[in-house]
Amino acid sequence: MLRTVNRVLLWAVGLVLFVVGGSVLAVGLGAPAPSWWIHDSRHDVLLSEAERTRWRADGWWWPTVLAVLAVLVLLALWWLTAVLRRRRLNEVLVDTGDGEGALLRGRALEGVLAGQAGELDGVSHAQVLLTGRPSAPETRVRLRLEPQVDPATALSDLTDVALTRARDSAGLASFPAEVRLTAVKHSAERVS
Repeated sequence: MLRTVNRVLLWAVGLVLFVVGGSVLAVGLGAPAPSWWIHDSRHDVLLSEAERTRWRADGWWWPTVLAVLAVLVLLALWWLTAVLRRRRLNEVLVDTGDGEGALLRGRALEGVLAGQAGELDGVSHAQVLLTGRPSAPETRVRLRLEPQVDPATALSDLTDVALTRARDSAGLASFPAEVRLTAVKHSAERVS
């Protein structure tokens, strides 16, 4: 969802900036102003003195402008943090039992989990993504199942085999997982 919103917002902002910036550049270089342009020539100012001082006497104007700008800044900051936030966990803190800890690469654990999940009966493809914190990792697993496989059996096998082994080997108290199951789509074949 966030990826779609991000792309739509980026396209919309980019298109508006491209159209307005291109128009400003064209008019500034002497091209005729477009019909929707707010000024008549390249020597017009953006806001005339009458436009700048129009609502100065009204008490609602500046608080409204500042509130709208503050909301826009907060939305921009939210968007920036959502885009920059890491989705994938780089390292997992493993309890070694001696009071110390070791760091396990997140990609290594993802690879082992995906390999074990892919070896389960009826699983044609497995993808694993680690999220959360290094001391409390979580995982997202996507399994593509063959048509004849019972989803409950595949989920039970995944939980009992791959996830339990990963939890025990990393010394984790819990290892929450979000599992998405999809079926393989085979193309129809003509039988003669």
